[in-house]
Amino acid sequence: MSGGKQYRVALGDRILVDRLAAELGSSVKLGRVLLFSDGDEVRVGNPVVDGLDVDAKVLAHPRGPRIESLRYKSKKRVRVHRGGRADLTALEIIAVGGVGLETATETEEKAEAKPKRGGRKAAPKKSAAPKAEAKTETKPARRRSTKKESE
Repeated sequence: MSGGKQYRVALGDRILVDRLAAELGSSVKLGRVLLFSDGDEVRVGNPVVDGLDVDAKVLAHPRGPRIESLRYKSKKRVRVHRGGRADLTALEIIAVGGVGLETATETEEKAEAKPKRGGRKAAPKKSAAPKAEAKTETKPARRRSTKKESE
């Protein structure tokens, strides 16, 4: 739950929530997990599941779409126009209940641990044969014939 609203999330999901006071790139913990399912077991909170948090990374602070409301009553001079845009925070879910995605440093360490294969250079690409130029025949310009007056 965030901002009084419930969201269904999984690892790697990106969601928009009401604006949170957090820096870009920082990590945010969302408490109050109401239900947790890992495929095998389902844990339902009463009212929350104890010991579970959702970790999220702040991606951006966009604004929502423009929403307008208009109230009008004919013949009564009642015209009320209201509108605004919601301030939102874009989050990416990086861990649910302690199980998280691999971070960039972990993936770099794994990549360095793999031995590199002795690679061969790729064969050079064959150059395309020059295309024969199409012969263009030019026709002489046609002149309009004019009627000559006989005198």
